Amino acid sequence: MIANEKPHVVVIGGGPAGSTVSTLIAQKGYRVELFEREVFPRYHIGESLIPETYWVLKRLNMLDKMKQSGFIKKYSVQFVGQSGRLSAPFYFHDNKPHECSQTWQVRRSEFDMMMIENAAEHGVKTHQGARVLDVLFDGDRAIGVKVVDASGETREVFADVVVDASGQSSMLINKFKLRVPDPELNKGAIWTYFKGAYRDVGKDEGATVVLSVQGKKGWFWYIPLHDDIVSVGVVGDFDYLFKGRGTHEQTYAEELDRCPAVKDRIKDAEQVEKIFATKDYTYRASEGAGDGWVLVGDAYGFLDPLYSSGVLLALKSGQLAADAICDGLAKGDTSKEQLGNWIPDYLVGMGRMRRLVSEYYEGFNFGRFIRRFPHYVGRVTDLLIGDLFKDDLDEVIASMDQVKAEDEEAKLMAAKELD
Repeated sequence: MIANEKPHVVVIGGGPAGSTVSTLIAQKGYRVELFEREVFPRYHIGESLIPETYWVLKRLNMLDKMKQSGFIKKYSVQFVGQSGRLSAPFYFHDNKPHECSQTWQVRRSEFDMMMIENAAEHGVKTHQGARVLDVLFDGDRAIGVKVVDASGETREVFADVVVDASGQSSMLINKFKLRVPDPELNKGAIWTYFKGAYRDVGKDEGATVVLSVQGKKGWFWYIPLHDDIVSVGVVGDFDYLFKGRGTHEQTYAEELDRCPAVKDRIKDAEQVEKIFATKDYTYRASEGAGDGWVLVGDAYGFLDPLYSSGVLLALKSGQLAADAICDGLAKGDTSKEQLGNWIPDYLVGMGRMRRLVSEYYEGFNFGRFIRRFPHYVGRVTDLLIGDLFKDDLDEVIASMDQVKAEDEEAKLMAAKELD
């Protein structure tokens, strides 16, 4: 890129969404500048990948790098009920016998560094330690950004398209007050890391384990990482975890006491990190694009950590936005309609995953559902692995509605008989 040549696209944020959108646009020969306020490597939560990330990683030319990394291979997920009973491993390959059914448990500091370096290798002009102060507008159209670089110099960078991939602190969500919280998924999380904790061996070493807390007040994730580290976090309703409780450390210890299966796994381990916490994290933007601008990844919305969909949605939104941007640049059309033409279908897929999350929290019996509709096992697995963008999944959701309605009717009949 010529030093003073105007980029076609400016990307705010160098996480998975920002690195994805910038790489794919640069692959088409367009000039892209990416501004990341931190200097990588930096810490981030969201460590478990699900199989459908494979297809975006393939387009990014990241697969060989992932295969050569030290990341733990992930073949399955397991669930533990509040009684402590462990389900059989849910092997992804049984549903889709393809290389994509093996994925990874990643340290985000390393994975995100690999992603932004990959962007640079594809021709993206990356700037770390560069903070975007504002998005510049001409009327309603975004035309660039005002940025202060690592040396403290402030400048304006103009572009045809501005992509906001700045995460949950999204500049444009806040600028235009677009954040819409999800009151039904008003959750929070508290987590830390252990060295020397229990892990399975062989193919099951990298399984994500989801463990219910007694009383169904929440659940723990248990994610084995490389270097003998395990990420262990509890998720629950915001009010339950954060109101009227002690410190985060005290609450975490109390929740461990309510989940003996996790406590037993870490009994001989050493806690090697501080306690982290996050609150109010389920939301999406009321508008995902405008003339000359588009939101991707957490800057557009975040669902829930239950099925590890965060990185997938970052990569998928980055890919879809990149394709819309490249198509728009080729046509000379960077309107709201063009830059956001992928959002309706994306929301449908995101909504399918949200439904699966909500049913888990409401206590829906998936085992009984599959026993009644055994022909749906593959489609339920598709939801779990992140293959969300297929219309035949709606038939499963309709059947779930039917089961819930029948259960409700049975409860009403039983109540009438008691009267």
